[in-house]
Amino acid sequence: MSATPQKNRASRRVLAAAAGLATVGALVAAMPAGAQDRGNGHGHGHGHKPRTVDVQLLSFNDLHGNLEPPAGSAGTVSETQADGTVKPIPAGGVEYLATSLREAREGNRYSVTAAGGDMVGASPLMSGLFHDEPTIEALNKLDLDVTAVGNHEFDEGSAELARLQNGGCHPTEGCYEEGKKFKGADFPYLAANVTKEETGKPLLKPYTVWKKNGVKIGFIGVTLEGTPNIVTANGVKGLEFHDEVETINKYAKELDRKGVKSIVALIHEGGAPASTSYNYDCDSPGAGDGISGPILDIAKGITPKVDALVTGHTHQAYVCTVPDPSGKPRMVTSASSFGKVYTDTTLTYDRRTKDIVRTSVKSANHVVSRDRAKATDMTKLIARWNALAAPIANKPQGWITADINGRGATAPEKPLGNLIADAQLEGLAPADKGGAQIAFMNPGGIRSDLVHKASGAEGDGVVTYGEAFTVQPFTNMMNVVDLTGAQVIEALQQQVSGSNEASPKILQVSRGLTYTLDLTKTGAARVAADTIKLNGEAIDPARSYRVAMNEFLAGGGDGFAALGKGTNKLVGASDLDMFNAYLAAHSTAAAPLAPPATDRITIVQ
Repeated sequence: MSATPQKNRASRRVLAAAAGLATVGALVAAMPAGAQDRGNGHGHGHGHKPRTVDVQLLSFNDLHGNLEPPAGSAGTVSETQADGTVKPIPAGGVEYLATSLREAREGNRYSVTAAGGDMVGASPLMSGLFHDEPTIEALNKLDLDVTAVGNHEFDEGSAELARLQNGGCHPTEGCYEEGKKFKGADFPYLAANVTKEETGKPLLKPYTVWKKNGVKIGFIGVTLEGTPNIVTANGVKGLEFHDEVETINKYAKELDRKGVKSIVALIHEGGAPASTSYNYDCDSPGAGDGISGPILDIAKGITPKVDALVTGHTHQAYVCTVPDPSGKPRMVTSASSFGKVYTDTTLTYDRRTKDIVRTSVKSANHVVSRDRAKATDMTKLIARWNALAAPIANKPQGWITADINGRGATAPEKPLGNLIADAQLEGLAPADKGGAQIAFMNPGGIRSDLVHKASGAEGDGVVTYGEAFTVQPFTNMMNVVDLTGAQVIEALQQQVSGSNEASPKILQVSRGLTYTLDLTKTGAARVAADTIKLNGEAIDPARSYRVAMNEFLAGGGDGFAALGKGTNKLVGASDLDMFNAYLAAHSTAAAPLAPPATDRITIVQ
């Protein structure tokens, strides 16, 4: 990891139960006089401006460089039908996102477009190969006005983030197209809660103010405070990440002092709705009752000066109202991921108070369905970058018999996770490569599915380099370390305890490692030590084991402090190289690779 219905928009596809329309209920304050004159230029007298105008806020989050429609289950959105059944809708792709946003803006004199972070990073090859310059170029064409940074904006470090903002060719790879210099983002990246260790000063702008015809709306952008736990150490070197609520409250006060009374917070942190359908009503039975996760406490702590929260990070779609500290309902939205959904929110701006009339805020999520016209400028952009990527992207790496689900798998143990862990174990098992006995793969590092259907001209069942890269885009270097059996047990228990208790992160494990995950219990007790076995033998807490994992996990990332205690480290090839080598060794056109069984983790629930 949200929009308002528009008048006179015949071109928009009307989805039955789909609007997910939420209106801030409780009439907290009486509607100001003239509020009925909505931004149409008609006042009560001759030549008078109306007291209020409607500002359209379009928002999305977690694009992750997905310019082309995501493949397989990663490219669908769940929609609950009137009869209660759930239907998957193919969605996403920047050609359709551009059309959707442009259609949504029609007839809206005041329209601003904002994003909730992770626009880049963990991107498919077409963007990732060029350090996400194609995505920044696409966002410029989309007329994005502002975005918060997400954790993935730090994947390549703060200097690279500054380059994405300010432009200039890559420091080692140079310019990708002859005679063309990368311009950088036309929109500001906001990072209010990220400061430089040396100076204590903000890394980027903390906020920006959008202005039109006297209407002013301030945007404050933050990423999750826990970014250092989910990004490699090099990515956040020299930076400090601060509390989201304290930071937003500090800058809301500053904006208020400057006369900016209408404020939107862009927060790269989110929640988990009780249903994955984008049109689920998370205000049922009461405001915000259908959502859980970190965003709830954040929303409840942010000053009432802030009028709406655009969130992200969890890749979920929701439009909820969560009470602010004064008890008044406030809109909290998120628009899934990969450009599959956008949010349309109406903010009624009172010219006299310069504030948002909170009781009239409306918001709904809309699917970026693929049954609309493609934006031709985006089609040209994709074709241009694809041509540059083609010599590398189209090279076959292996063959598969069917879809091997990773990102799209709902169970804790994923077929693609098993395949990746097996590839890492096999590549690092030889004595001269590290002597690995176990391999662990973090679930968040699996960015897609391996899809059997051809993505281009390669033919069904062929896995291209581009498709393999989309699954493993970080090119993390592999590490093999010594861990005691006690540390292996501790790591498996950290999947479901500590910082991972509320939202478990289930490691994908290599062939031969088995254990039971008992979801009827709580915390570390969910993984009983006596169920953990390697090749049928109980893990010995006192014994030393050679364990393979990517450098992110080996640094204790994702809350796995036990994995960061490894010694006698050997650095191997990248995770992507291991993956491709395994595909080449285990599949041919005549004998393709079948999805591996998921029989390593026994689930009790």
